[in-house]
Amino acid sequence: MLIEPIIKGVVAKTAHPLGCKQAVKQQIDYVKSAPKINNGPKRVLIIGASSGFGLASRIALTFGGAQADTIGVSFERGPNEKSLGSAGWYNNIYFKKEAEKEHRQAINIVGDAFSQDTRDRVIEAIETYFEGEVDLIIYSLAAGVRPKGESKDESDKFWRSAIKPIGESVTGATISLENDSWTETTIEPATDEETESTLKVMGGEDWENWIDELINAESIAPGCQTIAFSYMGPKITHPIYLDGTLGRAKIDLHQTSHSLNLKLANFDGHAYATVCKALVTKASVFIPALSPYLLALYKVMKNQGTHENCIQQMQRLFSTKLYGQKLVPLDGERLLRMDDWELNSETQAEVTEILNHMDSNNFTQLGDYEGFKQEFLQLNGFDIPLVDYSKRLNSESFINLTP
Repeated sequence: MLIEPIIKGVVAKTAHPLGCKQAVKQQIDYVKSAPKINNGPKRVLIIGASSGFGLASRIALTFGGAQADTIGVSFERGPNEKSLGSAGWYNNIYFKKEAEKEHRQAINIVGDAFSQDTRDRVIEAIETYFEGEVDLIIYSLAAGVRPKGESKDESDKFWRSAIKPIGESVTGATISLENDSWTETTIEPATDEETESTLKVMGGEDWENWIDELINAESIAPGCQTIAFSYMGPKITHPIYLDGTLGRAKIDLHQTSHSLNLKLANFDGHAYATVCKALVTKASVFIPALSPYLLALYKVMKNQGTHENCIQQMQRLFSTKLYGQKLVPLDGERLLRMDDWELNSETQAEVTEILNHMDSNNFTQLGDYEGFKQEFLQLNGFDIPLVDYSKRLNSESFINLTP
């Protein structure tokens, strides 16, 4: 079969297994040549490990100097009669193959991270492969829904996130990757129920539930740390982000890091909310009005030589901030800031100038639309150098692969 990229709006409907394999290899090659992670963790649990920051963290910690063994949790779709499955499915497979070549443990657990069954499987894996304890827990979920419970009367009920402003409507542009079009959209404010549901899905409650579960299972090693990823952005993005439902959930995540820090202090450990730079991820392309900002930001930071993709940012996080330092550098709110280069005043001034002139007629010229779309395609194994996309694949050779 010949696999080509199919995009519906901002959702990729296909993934290329060999492209995913090459993308994993490229990230491994990068961290092997980057400044090393010194005194890093050896036994790492990544909740949300198959793409984006979670996958980049796993690659950095395994191949970027720490030589960590990892357990990765993800909810991915394998091959069936209609398709070869999701990109994350193959990211898991090819990461594991590369890790095992270097004699590293790489345990993949495919399941719903919100479910008790998945947590039980993780704790069993920690007992089996990690001598019962973990040194680092990375929480990197980007789910849109969360079950309200597992009892029979609640099994069909979910909290669903809603990416909306709070209090008043916001008008901004949405960019369709399907047909390269710009559409002005007005987003009405969220209801109280939508705000609460978004907090339940994307806030800190589930992160804290995971840590509590691991503490109760005596799976926390001395000095264990945990991080969760967040975003704040500049003032220009605040109406749809920080001041909206997403921002409310992220603030809850930040507050959770404080309570978790107190709990892990009993193990001489710490908890940090890590504020990252804006990037093209499977989650970020869904945020209305954020795409024009990303186009402008990519253009400016690439021109400055300060742009980082996921793997570059995660390698810098672990090698220069979280490990190898006497003190972890934090801001006044105890946040670990990886958005420091993005929020540079000169950078933001140039970004604002571009956005003031950007519209539906010129967004592909003024912003880095080519780089924006390429990064999205590469998340799904397309537009990656050294991959022959004209070659037909034998589906049988992939159907038998499992994470």
